[in-house]
Amino acid sequence: MKILITGSAGFIGFHLARKLVTLKHNVEGLDNFNHYYDVKIKNKRNKLLKSLGVKTHKIDLTNTKSLEKLLKKKKYDCIVHLAAQAGVRYSIKKPDEYIKSNIIGSYNLLNLIKNLKIKHFLFASTSSVYGNSKSKKFDESMPCNSPISLYSATKKSIENIAHSYSYNFNIPITSFRFFTVYGPWGRPDMALFKFVKAILENKSIEVFNYGKMFRDFTYIDDLVDSVVKLIKLPPSKKIKIKNDSISNDAPFRVVNIGNQNVVPLMRYINEIEKVLKKKAKKKFLPMQAGDVSYTMSDSSLLKRLTGHTPSTNIKTGIKNFCLWYKNYYKID
Repeated sequence: MKILITGSAGFIGFHLARKLVTLKHNVEGLDNFNHYYDVKIKNKRNKLLKSLGVKTHKIDLTNTKSLEKLLKKKKYDCIVHLAAQAGVRYSIKKPDEYIKSNIIGSYNLLNLIKNLKIKHFLFASTSSVYGNSKSKKFDESMPCNSPISLYSATKKSIENIAHSYSYNFNIPITSFRFFTVYGPWGRPDMALFKFVKAILENKSIEVFNYGKMFRDFTYIDDLVDSVVKLIKLPPSKKIKIKNDSISNDAPFRVVNIGNQNVVPLMRYINEIEKVLKKKAKKKFLPMQAGDVSYTMSDSSLLKRLTGHTPSTNIKTGIKNFCLWYKNYYKID
């Protein structure tokens, strides 16, 4: 299958591209290599992909002329749209970046593929769309009408826009809602990366909501395996799945991808300390604007669709990240 991954130099896109290459797919990437975080790590990811035969097109999704030329020429079977401006907290500071990248960029892509006979369009949404839900588990049927960050608002907007294109142009579309993804080659702005860096440099880590945070941490390999399986399952009314989230009006489905296991932030930090054999200096702070204290995925639909659910525990995941981090930065 000929597959385009947008955001291929990003954390998830990089891992997904590597996996799909091993499965003998014809994979190409697209990335604008922005400077939201250190572009060096993006370039190194891209260099590894190039060594595997993955060609990356340096295009911004707001550049409709270049994007249209690529899509018409290449005739991809499947597109996995991961390119986005990430980060809940950054959306408070730089809202324009989220409108431009997440909404306008995604709209441009959908508008350009509407007549291209794409077999399956998949895109990354987020657990943040569930907002400040009081439910113990978040499932796809829950209403998501109360975003508390611009980041989550843009992601829910993309879901709505994508549904309209699925309906009007009969495009099979899957939206997957990720739950706190972590692992080797992760983003430097994410908690695990920041915690490990600070601890090794004898600096304080910032612990928000005074440590009363709970997350459904999902290891990168589990997430990638889930996406790979979903690529083969374009939404169709012909296939009957119990309690499916497929739209009544369009070939459009939403799927959670999470570990279904809530981990207290303080336990997460404790596991990092064990691996590094070093105590963290903790600076306890109030909750940040736009953030939530609790997430937990109900990934039972993923299980019914694919027979697979994420299962890597944080002990294994954190150990793997720390080994990668020390090797990447050449730390003994």
